[in-house]
Amino acid sequence: MSQVAIVMGSNSDLPVVRGAIDVLKTFGVDFEAHVISAHRTPAKAEEFAKKAASSGVKIIIAAAGKAAHLGGVIAAYTTLPVIALPIKSSFMDGLDSLLSMVQMPAGIPVAAVGVNAADNAGILAVQMLAISDNELAKKLQEFKAEMAASVEEKDKKLQKELYDNI
Repeated sequence: MSQVAIVMGSNSDLPVVRGAIDVLKTFGVDFEAHVISAHRTPAKAEEFAKKAASSGVKIIIAAAGKAAHLGGVIAAYTTLPVIALPIKSSFMDGLDSLLSMVQMPAGIPVAAVGVNAADNAGILAVQMLAISDNELAKKLQEFKAEMAASVEEKDKKLQKELYDNI
């Protein structure tokens, strides 16, 4: 049973979406992924969204570029949290996608991460699941501690490079 469902408007979104997939795999979160278009397969989008919760999905990540309505369409048909992942397009460097995702009408919220920020979409999904999963919460704490240690190490290297040659 998948806890997270990832839907993307096109298979061309997969290279970006892999960032979220890699994060979910790293944390051991079961997921599924599908290509569903809000515009080309709207009935499929509706059916998927309506059945997601009953199939065990807890969070949906919706990746799309250009008009980027997939997250909003999915959110209209489910009570599950939807994380919108805007994909950089050839027009406006993905700003159009981001604005399509965050300018939702009242009552149909979607969370949105930055353009092409698939890692953050995956981490946000893990954080949501960790609210009720202590093991996952512990993994997140370890992950954040590793990030902090990495930054500290980079600072030490910078200080050495800048000041050891004086």
